[in-house]
Order: sequence, then structure tokens, then C-alpha cells
Amino acid sequence: MNATLSTRRLDHPPQQQYLVAVRRVGTLDRLALHLGVALIKWGRRPHLAATREQLTLQHEEHGALVQREIEAQRELLLTSPLR
Repeated sequence: MNATLSTRRLDHPPQQQYLVAVRRVGTLDRLALHLGVALIKWGRRPHLAATREQLTLQHEEHGALVQREIEAQRELLLTSPLR
């Protein structure tokens, strides 16, 4: 291989380099975006509110669950062998 490649670069005609301006999002556009997202979230919220009876039942069920867990821990501690 005795061939050598030219390292000269020819640009005919010379190309201009263009600067692209960075476009920032304005405050008003950002506010409108946040408002739109908030409205979509608000529109997708559950429409049925829990009744007072349902809330009372949930509270009682949670209390019973906590009491069962306490009793299970107590039983486990009382029946486990001493170290």
C-alpha cells in the first residue's frame, strides 16, 4: 500500500455555522402546565366519599387487627423457650 490519502479538506462553498437559540419555557407556560396537571388529577379523584358508618367500621377493624397482633406477640413471648 503505497497510496497516501489527502488530509486537506475542501468545503466548496465554505459552510456557515448556525447558532441555535435555546428556548426556555416562560413562567406563564409553566404555570399553565401545572394548572392543567392539577385539574387532571382533581378530575380523576374518587367521586364516592366513605360514609360515617364505613369509616367507623374501618377504625374498629384496624383496632381489632392491632389487638390481635399484640395478643400474638404476647403468646409468642410466653411460649418461647428461655435462653
